[in-house]
Amino acid sequence: MEEKSNKIQLFEDKRIRTAWDEEKEEWLFSIVDVIEVLAGTDNPRRYWSDLKRKMKAEGSQLYEKIVQLKLLSSDGKRYNTDVANTEQLLRIIQSIPSPKAEPFKHWLAQVGRERIEETIDPELTIDRALVTYLKKGYTREWINQRLQAIQVRKELTDEWDDRGVKQGLEYAILTDEITKAWSGMTTRQYKRLKGLKKENLRDNMSTLELVLNMLAEATTTELSKEQEPQTFNENRDVARSGGEVAGNARRDIENRTGKPVITAKNAVDFSRLLGSVIESAAGNEDDGDNSGSGGDDE
Repeated sequence: MEEKSNKIQLFEDKRIRTAWDEEKEEWLFSIVDVIEVLAGTDNPRRYWSDLKRKMKAEGSQLYEKIVQLKLLSSDGKRYNTDVANTEQLLRIIQSIPSPKAEPFKHWLAQVGRERIEETIDPELTIDRALVTYLKKGYTREWINQRLQAIQVRKELTDEWDDRGVKQGLEYAILTDEITKAWSGMTTRQYKRLKGLKKENLRDNMSTLELVLNMLAEATTTELSKEQEPQTFNENRDVARSGGEVAGNARRDIENRTGKPVITAKNAVDFSRLLGSVIESAAGNEDDGDNSGSGGDDE
């Protein structure tokens, strides 16, 4: 199974790591992520360990069929993680007392149905991403930039694949080089600035941060196509060069505006800001409505 089939799915705004098995045409789900959602435990790994022992003692052979995949963790690294397909997951859910069990089963069915629909019409993937971001309170301007950023990132990773860059650690190293060159921080430092842990860094960037990150990655892609790096170190130099182009743009913007581009604000802050703007606009509309009979003359 190719690692690039990995994807984050959302159930009630909770992140669940998944992977699509092209050969078997089925979703595989991170078991500990599902347990965290259903059981509400702070230690889903311990819960899963205890549950495995219980199932084995009861004579269940389910665990013997469980496979492991390297999934991205909150620290940016990939670790072997127990995953289960839909049928296996439904059997595991039966052993987890949770009021969310039934809604989760419906969600599983929806995820499977949407994958089939998206295979027939790939544009549905974009449409659903748009709806997800709108529900989270992002502006359409930001969402358009984010969806474009996803495409830019895909073009970059395709180029890395062509150059023999390995997914996982090497991807992370090159991404760090790009981020450091344009922002002055590693990805981990950037996330720490914004108070992030498991959250996606790009989902917590301002529009300007996102645009500069896109510029850095798009430039890296073009430089790589032009220079055709053969070794990992050569790819690293190209990544650094691509990031430096956006870094120069960032410094130019800061010199002209007198304000830093990099912000500690995250998605929660952006959502609050949007809410305050909407409330302010609504208040202004109310003031206009209550200003007297003159409004009826317009």
